[in-house]
Amino acid sequence: MATLAHYEAKIDTRRRNIFGYILFCLGTLALLLLDLATSGKGGIGNYIGVCVLVSSFGVADAHVQGGMVGDLSFMCPEFMQSFLAGLAAAGALTSALRLITKAAFDKSDDGLRKGAMLFLAISTFLEFLCILLYAFYFPRLPIVKYYRTKAASEGSKTVSADLAAAGIQTQESVIAGAKDSENLSHKQLFLQNIDYAIALFLIYVVTLSIIPGFLYENTGTHNMGTWYPIVLIGMYNVWDLISRYIPLVKKIKLESRKGLMLATISRLLLIPCFFFTAKYGDKGWMILLTSFLGLTNGYLTVCVLTSAPKGYKGPEQNALGNLLVLCLLGGIFSGVALGWLWLIGSNQKFFG
Repeated sequence: MATLAHYEAKIDTRRRNIFGYILFCLGTLALLLLDLATSGKGGIGNYIGVCVLVSSFGVADAHVQGGMVGDLSFMCPEFMQSFLAGLAAAGALTSALRLITKAAFDKSDDGLRKGAMLFLAISTFLEFLCILLYAFYFPRLPIVKYYRTKAASEGSKTVSADLAAAGIQTQESVIAGAKDSENLSHKQLFLQNIDYAIALFLIYVVTLSIIPGFLYENTGTHNMGTWYPIVLIGMYNVWDLISRYIPLVKKIKLESRKGLMLATISRLLLIPCFFFTAKYGDKGWMILLTSFLGLTNGYLTVCVLTSAPKGYKGPEQNALGNLLVLCLLGGIFSGVALGWLWLIGSNQKFFG
């Protein structure tokens, strides 16, 4: 993602996003085929294969998420909100499929594997639809053509292929007329928006340090058995989805930069809250706390990513979108790494 963010102005956004969607689709299909070919057996070779395929999802995510956020940054904020809500909807759908497959195969032999295979098959189909929709339908929407034409007139070179796919030929003289020197550099954009960058980083550090690791390892005693972490993850995803629509109501959308930073920093208190709730609270409080985690995660993400690009030209908005996604993914990586700290002092083993 760092490389893509650095060279975003020279990368064809259309090819970048299509490559990412294709990689998602092929990677998911390959996981399914690997399981079928090996009959679900383990082994070091199969494990390495799974690791390679999972790594490809990281590459695909960097291409798609950075490319799409950069692309949507110079369009209307509602487009960005819809895309971010779509990401949360994918999480909610994943939880729903997990609940369905667990209910369907929980009592059957090899039920977990059957559920995973059904999930991978559905995911492959949906990802294939994403390729078709992005490649053939999205660029032909009138409002998308309008914003991309506007971005091209401001000097953006990343939209040329998308405009060509929509039947619009850009004049090189028009694009060349907007000099690169008129646009802010990546460093200038980052420094001007460092509070947004830190906010996104911290949002996902907190979230991913708790989900999914803590919810699967340290949720205390309960009578829901193996359903408990699945329900918790489901509640998080549902409220994450709902909260991403809240900023559509202008009166309750948080746009103050100081307010966003204060709200983001205050989420750090959720970490001790989860620790003490798992130790002393019951499952009702844990479900409530997990729902609040999802609520704040989605709401703040949309507020930051729809507020930051305002006031910049198309090429600058695209660059800023990529930089913010870089910080977001950095937060995800750091949060996942910090998630291992929950195992310290617990009865769980790191391996085996």
